[in-house]
Amino acid sequence: MTFTNDNTVPLSALSMKDVPHVGGKNASLGELIGALSSAGVRVPDGFATTSSAYRRFLRQGGLDEKIQNAITALDVNDTRALSQTAGEIREWVAQAPLPSDLESDIRAAYRQMENGTAAVAVRSSATAEDMPDASFAGQQETFLNICGEDAVIDAVRLVFASLFTDRAVSYRHHQGYDKQDVALSVAVQRMVRSDLAASGVMFTLDTESGFEEVVFITGAYGLGENVVQGSVNPDEFYVYKPSLRTGKNAIIRRQLGDKADKLLFGDSTCVGGSVKNVRVEEAARRRFCITDDDVNTLARYAMAIEAHYGRHMDIEWAKDGVSGDIFIVQARPETVKSRATVTTISRYRILTKGAALAEGRAIGQKIGVGTARIVAGTADMHRVEAGDVLIADMTDPDWEPVMKRAAGIVTRRGGRTCHAAIIARELGVPAIVGCGDTLAGIADGGAVSVSCAEGDTGHVYEGETKFVIDEFASDSGAQLPIKLQINVANPDLAFEFSRLPTDGVGLARLEFIIARTIGFHPRCALEYTELPADLRQEVRKLAVGYDSPRDCYVGKIAEGVATIAAAFHPRPVVVRLSDFKSNEYAGLVGGRRFEPIEENPMIGFRGAARYVDASFADCFALECEAMQRVREDMGIDNIWLMVPFVRTVNEAEAVVQKMRTLGISRDDWKIIMMCEVPANALLAEQFLDHFDGFSIGSNDLTQLTLALDRDSELVSGIFDERNLAVKMMISRAIQACREQNKYVGICGQAPSDYPDFAKWLMEEGISAISLNPDSVIEARIHLASKS
Repeated sequence: MTFTNDNTVPLSALSMKDVPHVGGKNASLGELIGALSSAGVRVPDGFATTSSAYRRFLRQGGLDEKIQNAITALDVNDTRALSQTAGEIREWVAQAPLPSDLESDIRAAYRQMENGTAAVAVRSSATAEDMPDASFAGQQETFLNICGEDAVIDAVRLVFASLFTDRAVSYRHHQGYDKQDVALSVAVQRMVRSDLAASGVMFTLDTESGFEEVVFITGAYGLGENVVQGSVNPDEFYVYKPSLRTGKNAIIRRQLGDKADKLLFGDSTCVGGSVKNVRVEEAARRRFCITDDDVNTLARYAMAIEAHYGRHMDIEWAKDGVSGDIFIVQARPETVKSRATVTTISRYRILTKGAALAEGRAIGQKIGVGTARIVAGTADMHRVEAGDVLIADMTDPDWEPVMKRAAGIVTRRGGRTCHAAIIARELGVPAIVGCGDTLAGIADGGAVSVSCAEGDTGHVYEGETKFVIDEFASDSGAQLPIKLQINVANPDLAFEFSRLPTDGVGLARLEFIIARTIGFHPRCALEYTELPADLRQEVRKLAVGYDSPRDCYVGKIAEGVATIAAAFHPRPVVVRLSDFKSNEYAGLVGGRRFEPIEENPMIGFRGAARYVDASFADCFALECEAMQRVREDMGIDNIWLMVPFVRTVNEAEAVVQKMRTLGISRDDWKIIMMCEVPANALLAEQFLDHFDGFSIGSNDLTQLTLALDRDSELVSGIFDERNLAVKMMISRAIQACREQNKYVGICGQAPSDYPDFAKWLMEEGISAISLNPDSVIEARIHLASKS
């Protein structure tokens, strides 16, 4: 575009063609205003200074040459020298006056914003910033709630100076950018009153696995710097793009953060501007910071921005507490997962580990081992040596020079979009953020292991964890005459596992979701008001963030299943309805109040017998409600349901009829049963009258065929799924399904442990084999060579 003057330009007049003049951030803001306003995307207005104005500012008095000489003589790997030199440069810049015409134009542009009374954010925009091949985000400073012409002028000088923060100098050096390659534009942008509402960051893909069909949103109360810097543990949401496109309830997963602090305007009169952190009241911390409607609105904005730019995006947002409107305050290309070219998948598998010392949100899927180095602040960063594990309250961009040395990074505060998380991903270093007070268990100087290989929760273990790295080809190319599926228990790993060359999920267990994410007995959800006060308090604590324990129970089952189903869509996902034994249900909060004591719960009150029993039928109804929520409300239609432990044909008929009364019938759903009781194989044709197929549970089938308790070490040596009697049962089940042209798979452990057993199943004509994730590639190659 043609600029009316060489110093300032309205944001609304900019586009991405203006990056050389106003930097990536400001050009992107202008692009959003011009291209996406019609799609409802709101961006706060304001103006930008130009890169040429910045260069003229540095040339006056020879300041640019003075800076260049100082940087040329600097060893940026010497953190003490870096801090001293960068500090001196910032002081030179901050004390230098602006050229008179630049100052005059800034004052004039500011006076056009509410007659010079607007509260504004003064933000940096580097000319090499927000590019697809580099992430300069957070390298320079932002100043919030700035009011008055003089305060704006002062803030502009400080933003200019921030091009020479320790982290910015180091980052540019390591990215290969010379000082003269980067100039600075400044955005003066109207403040969104998110101090009265919430703000955060979102990505148009999953930041850990690179799964592309979700929008990942984080948020907390107050101004957004707390989320960006990682000083709070934010709420998290995953929105499934295909469901959102069809107008369905698209939130497939949510995680309540503690949101302990919120950043507010510090001076309500806005003279000079200031911000302050205050504690969030307990009741507000127990609620999500934004509504479901807000989440879906944000996801629609994100998808519109992604579609416009044609790439995955990293976006900052803010909700105005006065108008209720949601604004986009920054959009830049995502630069880590988008650049990754994956031909192999590495999975870190733990062999032995020490005592758990701390836990938080896992960043990446790696394991790092080293000496714990507890660092209180930037003055102590020099203590971190190559291969140490950096332990800190939080990090900001000033820490970047030492983060690249670390074998692992652990912070007390922060969420998955905080500074520590973003830089750790970029560096490929495992990190655990938001550990809270659990960090107190880590001693400085001791050997520790940072494990991010166990799902969303990362663990710091004492000592040196022993592990192996399994390498999987992302596409083995091996074709088979059968379907090769995967067993998935933990929804946290579903996005990562979906990259494996499989034909779907042959076993998704509800037990893991109930035990790990809900934690209380389903009857506690149904009889919550009748529980003793102490138990009621414990249940309510576990259900925090949801309207009621009942809503939590149904909601978390639905979200766990939806996450797995979304990850693998359109490939089928077989969801096994709950198969807890009475002793396992008793282990849940409140469980002993409702569960019988059985001598041998393994062959007791479990599976289908529970579903049709009056004492459990309404609990089973909660599971069916959750399944319908996934399919009907969320629009995710690749779920098959599986009924476990069906002992008799009468029980089969009764459970299918029960499901029909609950709104789930074979007219609309694929419903199969576990074939794990010898009677199932012997009377296969009669059982199949009521189901759409079998999934063979070789563990229980072996146990019951050989009359041994698979939990007993005394007879464990006898347990072998390859026993001829067991194979006869399996062969009988397969043939019955084939004769009726119905699905028959296997989801037990045997095919994962014994490749020859998997080959035998293929020869018998089984439809599908479901394996543990670490067995899939090897099994595919082995079976392809035998077919």
